[in-house]
Amino acid sequence: MNYSIIRYILFRVLEFAALFLTLPCLVAAIYQEKAGFAFAAVMIGCFVVAEIGKQYKPVSTVFYAREGFVTVSLTWIVLSIVGALPFYLSGEIPNFVDALFETISGLTTTGGSILSDVEYLSKSVQFWRLFTHWIGGMGVLVLIIAVLPLSGGYNMHLMRAESPGPTVGKLVPKVQSTAKILYGIYIGITVLEIILLKAAGMSLYDSIVLSFSTLGTGGFGVLNSSVGSYTIAVQVIFTIFMILGGMNFNVYYLLFIARKPKDALKHEEARVYLLMLFGAAVLITWNIRGSYDSLAIAFKDALFQVASLGSSTGFSTTDFDLWPEFSKAILIVVMAVGACAGSTGGGFKVSRVMILLQDMKRELNRVVHPQLVKKTHLDGRAVDDDTVHSIQSYLIIYLVIFISSLLILSLDRYDFTTNFTAVLAAYNNIGPGFHAVGPTCNYGGYSVLSKFVLMFDMMTGRLELLPMLILFSPKTWKKY
Repeated sequence: MNYSIIRYILFRVLEFAALFLTLPCLVAAIYQEKAGFAFAAVMIGCFVVAEIGKQYKPVSTVFYAREGFVTVSLTWIVLSIVGALPFYLSGEIPNFVDALFETISGLTTTGGSILSDVEYLSKSVQFWRLFTHWIGGMGVLVLIIAVLPLSGGYNMHLMRAESPGPTVGKLVPKVQSTAKILYGIYIGITVLEIILLKAAGMSLYDSIVLSFSTLGTGGFGVLNSSVGSYTIAVQVIFTIFMILGGMNFNVYYLLFIARKPKDALKHEEARVYLLMLFGAAVLITWNIRGSYDSLAIAFKDALFQVASLGSSTGFSTTDFDLWPEFSKAILIVVMAVGACAGSTGGGFKVSRVMILLQDMKRELNRVVHPQLVKKTHLDGRAVDDDTVHSIQSYLIIYLVIFISSLLILSLDRYDFTTNFTAVLAAYNNIGPGFHAVGPTCNYGGYSVLSKFVLMFDMMTGRLELLPMLILFSPKTWKKY
């Protein structure tokens, strides 16, 4: 294990944390809020530690996959602790465990809150709370790769460890250029949503912070009613951009950078993702039509909730926990599948489900035709057996962690549906579940043990299992 290079990158991460914290400091100055002192203190502390640490250059630039996994995991843990400090020091979330839960939920773009009243929070704390979604959406180290000229050829290990999906590739030959393109697209779509929300009558502040939450597919809001109090036009904008946030960003690259619209339209995962969302919305609309005055409004709410939970955003316009069981069952399926690989969304990922279903079909065909040789394909390309096996292993690990988490949460006083959907929502970075963790409730009633389990689930789900799990392997920490 090359400890020196990991330590060096973590100090650079603290440098970026200080840069991030300047924004809520500015917001606090504009609104003349005392919480700004907490942000300033943490910002200065991060900057000082980073400047001191940067003086110790890495002994070696040797950087393999395990360094990548460890660096990504420690980066997210350090940022979570640093990000929780302003909540705690400002006194607006006086319990540090709760402050840490809120920060991890923000950075992992989960959006599950321990707060029963978010409207009492100051503007600067609200800004930071929603800005964490945007920071974590595309990935912290992807941003660092885009900005800093890291040497030694280890960029791809960092990007692979932090980016969601069964496989991670480069859009262009250089990893740094790929990271710049991804963040350029991310910023561009965010700015577009801000403009549209402002044009729809929303205040500039709300337009900015809720765009952070939407494109990061996070789900934190500034109102206790989530986004149900906004106009239909605003809700439609949210629906569109939640779907965009859950789309594979390769599609945007093909459309706007490479100018290959035909290739973009052929993207199988994107097509299946959209078909899943609209198909689920149609079925739910049919199921809830009797509760609405018009079919159009029923479809609007159905599509909004499907887009919200399918992209793992977690906004709500209505209490979907009151919907019929068939509609709730569809929502749970959508929550489990999640968004596309290479997006800011969470979940098991559409591409993994597609590959597993193809592999299942292939195995059934082998029973009938033992000599049959057939490859699994995605986007017209054969998926190698190693990738298929890694997805199968991913599924097993996924289920082991899910069941273990559910058993621990069952020690609390909540019913099975609450615990099951709480784990599902945390693990898939969605936010709201059903019953006691539904869209009108929160996670504040869980015990400290259960909160730590859910925090682990959120972090593990966002980092695609392995980066967090590898921290607990003794072999990881052996020196070369």
